Amino acid sequence: MAGLTHAADQVTFQLDWLPGGDKAPIYVGLEQGFFEEEGLDVSISQGRGSNDAMTKLATRQADIGLSDITALMMARAEGEMPVKAVYSVFSEAPHAFYTLEESGIKEVADVAGKQIATSPFTSSNLFLPLLLDINGVDEESIQLINSDPGTLAPMLLTGRTDVVISWITDHERYATNARSAGKTLHVMPWYDAGLEFYATSLIASERFLNERPDVARRFVSAYAKAIEYTWENPHEAAKAVHAVVPEVDVEMAEATIRSIRPLVYNEASDAHGLGAFDAERLATTWEWTARAQEADMDMLDPEAIVDRSFMPGATQ
Repeated sequence: MAGLTHAADQVTFQLDWLPGGDKAPIYVGLEQGFFEEEGLDVSISQGRGSNDAMTKLATRQADIGLSDITALMMARAEGEMPVKAVYSVFSEAPHAFYTLEESGIKEVADVAGKQIATSPFTSSNLFLPLLLDINGVDEESIQLINSDPGTLAPMLLTGRTDVVISWITDHERYATNARSAGKTLHVMPWYDAGLEFYATSLIASERFLNERPDVARRFVSAYAKAIEYTWENPHEAAKAVHAVVPEVDVEMAEATIRSIRPLVYNEASDAHGLGAFDAERLATTWEWTARAQEADMDMLDPEAIVDRSFMPGATQ
């Protein structure tokens, strides 16, 4: 019938943290019309961490969003959390050591006997003992300093610490500060030192998946398209973030997108496909998580927290 229109399906997307280059795909999906092509009207809700994101999904404040899958694993191991992971965004975890080239610290083994500054709020602290152990570093030999996240870069640049723990997503901010001080940054991703596992994932409430499965599939399909566009067009993707969130600088967002490419495109994504959850790698992710949290491995079947049927091209 001429003139007949259909209302788009409403979807509320839950961020796990503040907007930036690492969150670009959701803004790209809006800017490039990928969600609109799927008949979706998407709104974005701000977040304050993975646990906050999961809570909002579980309490019907949002439909689908982002979370670290290790946080989801622990939440499901400890009790009811009606949320499942449907698409892997970062198939490598973003934890890293930051040092200065002049320090002579080139690999994880070199941090033995050094001062390491970290934020008390980062999940990296949970995995630090495992990283040190598998790299033969005596945990007792290091001096761990807890400090406000905003003080970590100045501490490194002024020599008040030898090493800083931060995420790869902060790379450009640290590099910019180092260049301003006439120094050169050296970054050591922990995935290069043996800690390889899944991290940021697209998660959805079971209510959303059960009640509106077709909407969920269309969302995941559009989001997957936005991920590919983001890393094929970093500058345009950064502009898409800035268009919605003007306080996000385009140059910084573009540099972030480029610097975190290895978290998305890597050996795991090459082997198993972009967005896929490989069973063996998922089991390893739970093993690292359980060891880091000193939890019983039997508390969770990692397969119980994922639903692969919403992946693009999946058999329904």
